[in-house]
Amino acid sequence: MLNKKHWVLLASAGAITLTGATNANAATLEETIERGAVQCGVSDGLPGFSAPDGDGNWQGLDVDVCRAVAAAVLGDADAVNYISLNAVERFTALQSGEVDLLSRNTTWTTTRDTTLGLNFAGVNFYDGIGFMVSRDLGISGADELDGAAICIQTGTTTELNVADYFRANDMEFDPIVFDTSEQTVGGFQAGRCDVLTSDTSQLAALRIQLDDPDGAVILPDIISKEPLGPVVRQGDDTWFNIVKWSLFAMLNAEEYGVTSENVEEMTSSENPDIARLLGQDGNYGEGMGLDADWAYNIISQVGNYAESFERNVGMDSPLEIERGANALWNQGGFQYAPPIR
Repeated sequence: MLNKKHWVLLASAGAITLTGATNANAATLEETIERGAVQCGVSDGLPGFSAPDGDGNWQGLDVDVCRAVAAAVLGDADAVNYISLNAVERFTALQSGEVDLLSRNTTWTTTRDTTLGLNFAGVNFYDGIGFMVSRDLGISGADELDGAAICIQTGTTTELNVADYFRANDMEFDPIVFDTSEQTVGGFQAGRCDVLTSDTSQLAALRIQLDDPDGAVILPDIISKEPLGPVVRQGDDTWFNIVKWSLFAMLNAEEYGVTSENVEEMTSSENPDIARLLGQDGNYGEGMGLDADWAYNIISQVGNYAESFERNVGMDSPLEIERGANALWNQGGFQYAPPIR
């Protein structure tokens, strides 16, 4: 049996451990506040997801996740330092602390989630790998690609998934591997390969960069599941929660009909879900070290998920991607956020 002295020592040790854990769990938040900006790792230029416009301002669906986190934490969606990373660099940059958050069309997989010291904080785009070919080839389906030379970006899930698909269908292909997405589309346009493969959303983004976008067609076949989402380091639950709930706030806002245009008038809504979301009924940011208006700041400065989707990759954008699987759960899609309560 432990005596009183032993209990005191154990209690003290437990308090030290809990205090240490709390400090560690708040490290990224504290550093971000001290820095005054979120360090966000993004792609090296993928239209619709993360790419600078003509004035050097970063825009895209992934960029809006970075901006949402900045709005929640700092009250300013523009307080973001964007670090451009290719597929090979991205995980090392996050692991080393070069970036606080990776929001870079990254697929959630077992290996990435359990062996790299990283946590995926949700899915901001449900995707799948597809193929783009020259319209002149007259190809209508992936089952016609036996023996094709295929341009692929290294360091991605695409390499393994394409190899699995061709092996499963008893077909062969010649992989032409590049380091960046820009190089893959350059190789495709130069005729180094018959086919360009990637996530279908990325194919749509790369297609509009071709000299003749109408000369290429994206085949209807989807050969994999590619849930894309933001990633953080393991061991900092506070920051993990902030990134996760920043995305969830945008999804819930769409479901409740709260937009950047009406968010101010919605602060007087009698709907309890909206009142909790906008900090009018309790402070649901307190557990993350945030002010009660954290979600209000996200919606007023970035918008809800639908607004972000449509302006960046949807029918109001050059990519013209339909919502499909990325529609809300009550509209035939997969997007679903836990409730704020």
